[in-house]
Amino acid sequence: MKAFRWLNLFFIASFLAACSQTSIGVPQLFASPTSPLPTAQATIRPAPDAQAAVKAFLEALKNGDYAGMYSMLSKASQDSITLEAFTARYNDALNNMSASSLDYETVSSLLSPYTADVAFRITYHTVLVGDIQRDIVMRLALEGEQWKVQWQDGLILPELAGGNVLKMDYEVPARGNIYDKDGLPIVAQSDAYAFGVIPGQINEKTQETLIAELANLCGYKRDDVEATILSAGPDWYLPMCEGTREEAQRLLSINPGGLVVSGYNSRYYFDQGLASHVVGYTQLINQEQLDKYRRLGYRGDERVGQAGIEKWAEDYLAGKHGGSLYVINPTTNQIITRLGESAPQPADSVYLTLNKNLQYYAEQVIQEFTGGAAIVVLERDTGRVLAMASSPSYDANLFDPTNANSADGLANLMSSPNDPLVSRATQSSFPLGSVFKVITMSAALESGLYQKDTTYNCQYDFTELSDQVRHDWTWQHCQDRLASGRECNTSDSLPSGNLTLQEGLMRSCNPYFWHIGNDLFSNWNRGSDIANMARAFGLGSPTGIEQVAEVPGQITDPTDPVQAVNQAIGQGDVLVTPLQVARFIAAVGNGGTLYRPQVVEKIQPIEGDPVYTFKPEPQATLPLRKENLQILQEALRMVVENPRGTANFRLRGLSVPVAGKTGTAESGSGKPHAWFAGYTMNSESSGLPDIAIAVIVENIGEGSDYAAPIFQRMVQVYYTGTPQAILWFEDTYGVLKTPTPIGGIPTKTPKP
Repeated sequence: MKAFRWLNLFFIASFLAACSQTSIGVPQLFASPTSPLPTAQATIRPAPDAQAAVKAFLEALKNGDYAGMYSMLSKASQDSITLEAFTARYNDALNNMSASSLDYETVSSLLSPYTADVAFRITYHTVLVGDIQRDIVMRLALEGEQWKVQWQDGLILPELAGGNVLKMDYEVPARGNIYDKDGLPIVAQSDAYAFGVIPGQINEKTQETLIAELANLCGYKRDDVEATILSAGPDWYLPMCEGTREEAQRLLSINPGGLVVSGYNSRYYFDQGLASHVVGYTQLINQEQLDKYRRLGYRGDERVGQAGIEKWAEDYLAGKHGGSLYVINPTTNQIITRLGESAPQPADSVYLTLNKNLQYYAEQVIQEFTGGAAIVVLERDTGRVLAMASSPSYDANLFDPTNANSADGLANLMSSPNDPLVSRATQSSFPLGSVFKVITMSAALESGLYQKDTTYNCQYDFTELSDQVRHDWTWQHCQDRLASGRECNTSDSLPSGNLTLQEGLMRSCNPYFWHIGNDLFSNWNRGSDIANMARAFGLGSPTGIEQVAEVPGQITDPTDPVQAVNQAIGQGDVLVTPLQVARFIAAVGNGGTLYRPQVVEKIQPIEGDPVYTFKPEPQATLPLRKENLQILQEALRMVVENPRGTANFRLRGLSVPVAGKTGTAESGSGKPHAWFAGYTMNSESSGLPDIAIAVIVENIGEGSDYAAPIFQRMVQVYYTGTPQAILWFEDTYGVLKTPTPIGGIPTKTPKP
């Protein structure tokens, strides 16, 4: 057999050798050694990467892209489950786990021509039960040229195979309280009482007492309460306000008839929501927020902070939820296994920098300026916010649906045209008017072109620009006197005459500051000096307060002389917030340091040291040479102390030494905004830290008439604890002489 095999090989070799001898007419069966061999053209397509398909699926899961995941399922899998059910299955599992994030890695794969098994390791990082890690095998099928996932419940967790579900048994700690800097409660979990009136059931003998008590408790005018009751139908329910157990007992002891007292346990905001724009409010988690909070370990039916400190400090005030995570058979509702558990941790309490008494009187003095007003009081040398009031305000208790007054009160709140939820102190920006001259004077001094004694003849008119004749404020006072048949013979109706730069600020001479603006822009190519100084004073950008919402305001570089002169007196496109103004006037008073305003003094656990403590945070220094800052400070004292100063008439009885600047800002509609910004210089004699205050009353008149007296009120309350005098525009404390809409008593509604 071997010989036969070799013989065959011999004949084959001979045949091949013969064929290699090509001749004419004989076809070549094989190419000659000198010719290239033909190349095969068959295409080999590599199989798609199964591990890449698994990674894409898990990456989509990591990003919450359920639609993308669903598109990667096999046709058979998509036929067995809809996108909606698929999304709900994953979402419910992750929510119940409190999975805040996840990581994954592929481990191995086993391939065949049409199927693949890829092992992966997934780690769910959960808030309540720690990390849950599982090794899972994903099966894929080749459809066309793509690997598709053959989905089943166990791809989430092996324990969910067969339709099992996850359930978390939650333990929710009580929400933390909010206090003022001295530990007086501003917000606490408490028994609360909603007060309302049914007019037809009121006892006539006690009606006057009831009206007086409700007016005092709820902060309304007595006449307004009486008028509301008398104009209502006998069976109507008139929601009034909320109060504590003690206040409810006092009202009930009168036995007035017609009074409706409804108790409820709630997160109670004291004093009808004191400092509501700082504190904020809580509401039930809404549908759009549900997934977010479930992943953070919330059950989903809690009330969470939606504004202010309640929102900023949510992580502290909510405490740490606890829970036990179970696998449940949905058919029998029986527990199959427990995957993990954690114990709850009590909430922290937040202590604000606010002085509760000062905050109360700040709100009281502007409460009837419902067209808009704001007060900011800062500790001058640290940035602590001691009071921040905005009018109109709101009662945060109305956001609790268990409050009997909630439905009507909240509807009125949301429909109010004056936007009571908006803080005028931080979320509204206004033209600053003559308070801005502090900045213009600073720019003039730092330019080197003006000295403290540089003079200017301040007359009624400014005619340096050809577009129009601009009038000083004294001209308007003269016109007002002439219209009433009087002569222009008073200091506020006659031109101010020759003034030094300091006196120009003291008299708030518009022509002088228009001249500075035009001079820097037109003659010295320094058109951005004032804008740059304003930005260095912190205007045109957020203060960084963080704990409450704020807007940046607006400062732009003027592009022509008209814009330059308007900016020089705080008009044109200048927009500022009262908080920004309080911050920069504090910096002027403290020697030039701009501090970050803060409203949190400390965050205190039930046991142990505070987890957060207030520390002053210097952010910048005013770009003023020491001698120029002193010149500016002297001029601000002259505004108050000199008989010709624009604030002297209103503040001359104030025993505390202060400095400041009045402002009257044209608003574009209606009367001008009244401004005053100033600071105290009394720490050595009083032992109390000095304060800085900014006041605005919208569309009311001149700063000297309205804002300066309010400044005086705040200084007196800070140093004595109570108001010392009725202001000229008040009937009693916090009650204006001219009746104005109070905006507080809810609209009459039928009895539920």
